[in-house]
Amino acid sequence: MGIYLYNLEQVKRIEEACLIVAEALDKIEEIIDVGTSTYEIDRLARDIIDRSGGRPAFLGYRGYPAVVCTSINQEVVHGIPDKGIKLEDGDIIGIDIGVEYKGFYGDTARTYAVGKLKHDAELLLKATKESLYAGVRECVVGNRISDISNAVETCVRQYGFSPVRDYVGHGIGNSLHEEPSIPNFGESGRGPRIINGMVLAIEPMINIGTYEVDLQDDGWTVVTRDRKLSAHFEHTIAVIEGRAKILTKGKRFN
Repeated sequence: MGIYLYNLEQVKRIEEACLIVAEALDKIEEIIDVGTSTYEIDRLARDIIDRSGGRPAFLGYRGYPAVVCTSINQEVVHGIPDKGIKLEDGDIIGIDIGVEYKGFYGDTARTYAVGKLKHDAELLLKATKESLYAGVRECVVGNRISDISNAVETCVRQYGFSPVRDYVGHGIGNSLHEEPSIPNFGESGRGPRIINGMVLAIEPMINIGTYEVDLQDDGWTVVTRDRKLSAHFEHTIAVIEGRAKILTKGKRFN
């Protein structure tokens, strides 16, 4: 399947979906605290999406059992919310959320601090967020997809951190996952050219230690092989008039 290109009206409709997930993460940030359960986070996300008239994109996707993914500390992605999992002081939690709204999809992720973080955790969040915007800046007509990948990796390598290799960004729009795949590592100057009309979900997943990961017995939760911390940030962007427009801007995350 090739890469879809979207016209301005379609991008506007994708942005409507993106603004729902951005608002959800803004609201979720307000309840991130010691003692909050990941189930509470999932319920809040479900309520916001239901009120918007959208549909949770993750719920039931390949059998996934929740509305959001809640990945704590060494969990990279796809952590499953649960009433028995409560946030503790010093945790970091990555929350990934998607929605389908009137036939179009939005997808975004942020990693939050719980209470007071140690220095290495603070640095990881800083580096991962910086790498996201480094990747976004490469979304310029004439560049190649691997220029995004290289920018992400170059940024986090300066901190001594490692981009995950087994999970990548992707196209999005008519479907939750579309071509092209967007790794968070690799040489520049390779892959498809970036052109107007592309809609991309750029999502660095960055580990303090090794890039290697393991899949847990639940069939979903991905953890770092060395059990060191991992962080995840994601924006959906559209390439318009030669450069990236971020569609998942929120009040707390631009």
